[in-house]
Amino acid sequence: MHDVKGLEADNGSVGEVVDRNEKRLSGAESRQIDESRQGDESRQIDESRQGDESRPVEESVPLNTVERHAHGLLDGEERYSLPQAAELAGLDVETALRFWLAMGFPTVSESREKRIFTDGDVDAMRLHAKALRSGLLTRETLESLNRAQSHMSDRLVLWQHEVLVDYARRELGLDGISARFWVLDNIIDYEDYLRRQMEYSWRRHMVALLRRSETEVSQMELTEASDVTLRRAFGFIDMVAFTNRSNELGSAEFIELVEEFDFTCRMAIHAHGARVVKSIGDAFLYIADDLDTGARVVTNVVDELRKVPGMLPVRASIVWGGVVSRFGDIFGPKVNLASRLVDVAESGTILTDSETAETLRSLVPGRYTLVPAGSPNLQGFGKIEAVEVRRMPSS
Repeated sequence: MHDVKGLEADNGSVGEVVDRNEKRLSGAESRQIDESRQGDESRQIDESRQGDESRPVEESVPLNTVERHAHGLLDGEERYSLPQAAELAGLDVETALRFWLAMGFPTVSESREKRIFTDGDVDAMRLHAKALRSGLLTRETLESLNRAQSHMSDRLVLWQHEVLVDYARRELGLDGISARFWVLDNIIDYEDYLRRQMEYSWRRHMVALLRRSETEVSQMELTEASDVTLRRAFGFIDMVAFTNRSNELGSAEFIELVEEFDFTCRMAIHAHGARVVKSIGDAFLYIADDLDTGARVVTNVVDELRKVPGMLPVRASIVWGGVVSRFGDIFGPKVNLASRLVDVAESGTILTDSETAETLRSLVPGRYTLVPAGSPNLQGFGKIEAVEVRRMPSS
């Protein structure tokens, strides 16, 4: 482990935090012995003085670093059981449990002794109860929204945590373990920035979505009113021989390769007007509102990746067609076709189907060279006429 002397924050250095935590653990053991001598009867007497079972006694127990962070982030101490939190929020226990599960957390006991909920949790449950009573949305819709927000939040905080760990490794010279201790010690210093950026990002992306939706709906025909599919350009960008290469790399080199691929893809996709649907380390699924944008995006991404030193060769696909959008993802036969096409594409090439190629040729004549690429037998589709997309040098 690297020396972390001098890397101090408000809570002290990593070493000091470990020392303090050890002392607190020792103190906690002593307190447990003392409390056991008092017996259950004295605790029952203390609790009876409260006169409100839903507001349990708050014990004054020193908190370690993480628990201090949790106390602030969760708006107080975890003092309520599930039945108590549900009662305070105006929900039945089953609805409160469904709310909790929709947020992505494990099932909790209905015992009144299991206290994991805070005043902040109760406030969130009250908001849920209010929305249910008002008829603003159905129970199913509210739970779907909760699942969406929780899923994205889970991915977001993991990403943020790993970025800060990487910062501590690269900029502060810490090893992996020390870097994670540093994040545990200092995460609260970044809370305000992370919260405000998240809210700002949500507002900006919501506005962008509303504007795209308005443009699309205004161009729809009445005959399309019952159609839930969306016409989009989309495809995959895939690193070739990623598995073999990853087995040859150390962990630091592997992370650097994935980060370079991720950064280059995202920057090129966004810069040219498309969006990332998802990434899985060695591959990206992108989407654009029109075929011209989609073609510009995928050709630019492939070109940019070629310029990255040490980057593996890539291959890509682009398809124009209908998709169904759910859960922040896209589905449909055309998406499957794009996936099959990238699997058979040669290194450094972009494949499409003949239908998309004809649409692209008529839409932007002279911008792309469209080269027949054989008739691969694709799983679920059989033989199709594949076409390679190449951007003209002057484009």
